[in-house]
Amino acid sequence: MKIATYNVNGIRSRLPVLLRWLEETAPDIVCLQELKAPQEQFPLEAITAAGYQAIWHGQKSWNGVAILTRDLNILETRRALPGDTEDTHSRYIEAMVEGIIIGCLYLPNGNPAPGPKFDYKLQWLERFIRHTGELIASGKPVVLTGDYNIIPTGRDVYKPERWTDDALFRPEVREAFQILLKQGWTDALRTLYPEEIIYTYWDYFRNAYGRNAGMRIDHFLLSADLQTRLMNAGVDRAVRGWEKSSDHAPVWIELGKW
Repeated sequence: MKIATYNVNGIRSRLPVLLRWLEETAPDIVCLQELKAPQEQFPLEAITAAGYQAIWHGQKSWNGVAILTRDLNILETRRALPGDTEDTHSRYIEAMVEGIIIGCLYLPNGNPAPGPKFDYKLQWLERFIRHTGELIASGKPVVLTGDYNIIPTGRDVYKPERWTDDALFRPEVREAFQILLKQGWTDALRTLYPEEIIYTYWDYFRNAYGRNAGMRIDHFLLSADLQTRLMNAGVDRAVRGWEKSSDHAPVWIELGKW
């Protein structure tokens, strides 16, 4: 089973790129972030024509998450992160697919930090950690993937000294990522490639992609039982170089059978 995550940075404007990538790589499950489209403007017809079912949680102009499946039944189990009924951001959606809980997330950026946006990021992380603790306790196989907007370590960013005060690299968010790992989650890419330079995002400015001045902020966290099924993982880096592409590249893992 191949599972992928992709921050599309606007599904309507990037639809040709998304469809081309889906056709070329044919993942079984796809988690999308930053749809930047209201619920009624999700391009379901095009996604269906590409061979995928979809559930999605849209929002006008910002945020938005979706889960797509190819030839697999999908049952939505959650449409928002629990813990704050007043939080209207479309940042989390969860589904059961082939006995696996798939959680698709778009964690807040948090800049500028310190400030209200960073406070919201930390609050969201607290809620997320509570929910992930419940998922671990459930004993069910779980994949949590998406744009975490967290650079876990200095190895995960080009010239880390330049990011010291950024909300993606501040000690509070890196500590939160470590808390997740201590709960029992496995960082899939780092498990397979502990020393390699791996980036999933490159800014549009200063030829960041051409210089490989990127960062790793799109992650797969797996419950313990899925770690034993982890066969392969990677980043479709070339997609970032396509015309009118997102500033993120798709990231994927492959899981073996039970």
